[in-house]
Amino acid sequence: MPYMISSEIFSIIGPALLAGLIITITHAPLGIEVLKRGIIFIDLAVAQIAGLGLLVSNLYLSPNLGWLSQIVALMFAIIAAFFFKMIENRIKSQQEAIIGVSFVLAASLAILLLADHPTGGEEIRHLLSGQMLFITWPDVFLHFPIYILILVLWFLPINLNGIGFYILFSLAITSSVQLVGVYVVFASLILPALAALKRTSPYKIAWISGFISVLLGILCSVLFDLPAGPILVVSYVIVTILIVLINKMNNSSIRSS
Repeated sequence: MPYMISSEIFSIIGPALLAGLIITITHAPLGIEVLKRGIIFIDLAVAQIAGLGLLVSNLYLSPNLGWLSQIVALMFAIIAAFFFKMIENRIKSQQEAIIGVSFVLAASLAILLLADHPTGGEEIRHLLSGQMLFITWPDVFLHFPIYILILVLWFLPINLNGIGFYILFSLAITSSVQLVGVYVVFASLILPALAALKRTSPYKIAWISGFISVLLGILCSVLFDLPAGPILVVSYVIVTILIVLINKMNNSSIRSS
């Protein structure tokens, strides 16, 4: 009996945990680059636009073809990325404002598309906060090669300063928003990067922050029977604050000594 219970729990927690850890590993360098470029809300906008692509595919094409939804969502994300890159090149001073407007527009269009849908409210909630504890092993393995490809290309000695960054970013966001929702995508990109800001080993700090956040968030979600997405966002915030405070205390003690 204990074995059966532990096996059932692992079948629920395992895929969610693996998905969260893979996303953390991939999002850490991307989030750090986003902070360097000063385009904080681009991940939120691209995630929402990719989500809009998913809705369009599921509503007007075949919802049973997962690969088709992936392609449509990726097309939406890449078009958005090219648009934001063009804005960066031409009117950089207005880039953040345009990114914010794009997010609001995509979110509004998603709500309008689902206005007469019988489960529209549930679909919107799923898009925003995800359903991590409903992720299955096939879901994880479907997206796993994409994350591996992103990491390999990121750490190769090639120039990703131009549109290459935006394409990799779009690939990551498209997969992540399907697995964990818009809110967790934003949190997993920005908060570990904030924890790693101005650190000598930023990737290491961001990965540690993300790992602890995922473990704590999923554990609390299971123990207290709460939605995994919102709990994970709260976990990211708490862990980031603690890491920043610990770093400041260490710096203060070094200066005082």
